[in-house]
Amino acid sequence: MELRKEKLVRFYSDEKRHEKRHKESLWGRRTEPSQLEKSSSQYKVSSSSLLKSDTGLVGARNRFVETFSIGHSKVFPEDHEPWRKRILDPGSEIVLQWNRVFIMSCLVALFVDPLYFYLPMLGGNTNTFCVKTDLRLRIVVTCFRTIADIFYLLHVIIKFRTAYVAPSSRVFGRGELVMDPKKIAHRYIRSDFFIDLIATLPLPQIVIWFIIPATRRTQTDHNNNALALIVLLQYVPRLYLIFPLSLQIIKATGVVTKTAWAGAAYNLLLYMLASHVLGAAWYLLSIDRYTSCWKSFCKKEVSSTKCSLSYLDCDNFNSKGYQTWAHSTKVFENCNPANNNFKYGIFESAVAKNAVSANFITKYFYCLWWGLQQLSSYGQNLSTSTFIGETSFAILIAIVGLVLFAHLIGNMQTYLQSITVRLEEWRLKRRDTEEWMKHRQLPEDLRRRVRRFVQYKWLATRGVDEEAILHGLPADLRRDIQRHLCLDLVRRV
Repeated sequence: MELRKEKLVRFYSDEKRHEKRHKESLWGRRTEPSQLEKSSSQYKVSSSSLLKSDTGLVGARNRFVETFSIGHSKVFPEDHEPWRKRILDPGSEIVLQWNRVFIMSCLVALFVDPLYFYLPMLGGNTNTFCVKTDLRLRIVVTCFRTIADIFYLLHVIIKFRTAYVAPSSRVFGRGELVMDPKKIAHRYIRSDFFIDLIATLPLPQIVIWFIIPATRRTQTDHNNNALALIVLLQYVPRLYLIFPLSLQIIKATGVVTKTAWAGAAYNLLLYMLASHVLGAAWYLLSIDRYTSCWKSFCKKEVSSTKCSLSYLDCDNFNSKGYQTWAHSTKVFENCNPANNNFKYGIFESAVAKNAVSANFITKYFYCLWWGLQQLSSYGQNLSTSTFIGETSFAILIAIVGLVLFAHLIGNMQTYLQSITVRLEEWRLKRRDTEEWMKHRQLPEDLRRRVRRFVQYKWLATRGVDEEAILHGLPADLRRDIQRHLCLDLVRRV
């Protein structure tokens, strides 16, 4: 008790001494700049760092309220400024929240785009088939894709109204924000504007609704289905946008996700997204391979009714010529995978199991499982034919699967280990303590007291070094924390 009272007397004497020095600095002496840097409650900036427009500071509309916090340099315009003319600070909370929303919309858009590959499907009856487009799926996917395009358009508009740090001002400190809209637009157009523009354009909608119907002829050979691969050309810049967004969030908050479990789920989601893209591409190539078999035997067929490539389109399914040809043709029988008349290679399972003619839910989950299986096994169980396009696709699967699987395992291990790192350190430290006590042959009473203290320290701090954390904080913030921690002790005394 005497020792505790002595600590309290010393604590309050230090408090009075600090208050006396604080009053002298307010009334008698000037505060040194070095002292201001150590304070967490006051961060000043010189008048030279005020942001000025090209015409200078004129009137109240050009005055800016400066708000600075740790790790950010924030400059906000007056509240009466119209929202159309406001310039956003790149370190503000609203920009950070928008980046988080936009990165989720990017993931949704990356999920929606491969759904266009599921539009072509097989129709007909048991013995005769034809190729058609799933109209209901086309409408649904177009609606979701248009909503995703709106988010990309909003992102372009926000980047035109977001300030940036002048590179020349970084030498002297944290940097000065450029608030001139013309300079912001000029810098944005010279850097990332064209990538954002390509990612924003509604290319799949144009291809599916305008280009394919306009280029389809009466004697069609269904090469127009390959135009759906144009989606991949826009998929690359959309995938690229995720990486600078992640870097911006990391610069602002330190991590993309707030918890370790969320980080593990985020990496698993990216891996599933790659499986989704791979499965959709495999389905589209399976359709193309199946129609290639039809065209191959159609050109070779010799019968009373000549085979026409237009019969492969379901628009001509009910025509009189198609019905006459369907009763005499051997094209569909020859293209049956069970007859081994055509080498389908890695696409044989999609044709043999009728995934190309199933409903959307059935074929989607089957293709997703196929993509996930091949990425996880690096394509080792694929049996390819000598077709160059097929072998190239298998090589791509092996390379992408190896890289993505190694990336997933590494990140998952990092995130999951961070959850139990404190517990593992405490367990090792406790084992070392037991070995040390055994080596020094301490009596059982002392061992029990040491174990009790180690257990108490773990329950009190959970393995966190409080002294190291307090040592890295400013003097006044460290003093306020110590005062808060000692408040309970003062009340008990």
